[in-house]
Amino acid sequence: MEDKKTCCSNKTKERSDEEYKDLIHRLNRIEGQIRGIKGMVERDAYCTDILVQVSAVTAALNSFNRVLLANHIRTCVTDDIKAGKEETVDELLATLQKLMK
Repeated sequence: MEDKKTCCSNKTKERSDEEYKDLIHRLNRIEGQIRGIKGMVERDAYCTDILVQVSAVTAALNSFNRVLLANHIRTCVTDDIKAGKEETVDELLATLQKLMK
């Protein structure tokens, strides 16, 4: 198994091909939107035009978060609870508090 580095935890998650492809597709779209916004700034685009595009990126990121969170609850959280790892609920609550700032 290849070494996967994570930013915050030693935990990893095996994703189905479908989930992986969906998340990567969403991130690629967001990355393209960010590059587009950068180009708008470089071309001195009008402020409100840029703000509209930033709003679209924010919506795309929120959608990504909802999909990832739903997958997390359906798999990681459910599996841990079934295995008796009640601390996972506290971890989920802490994550939700961070997301809701």
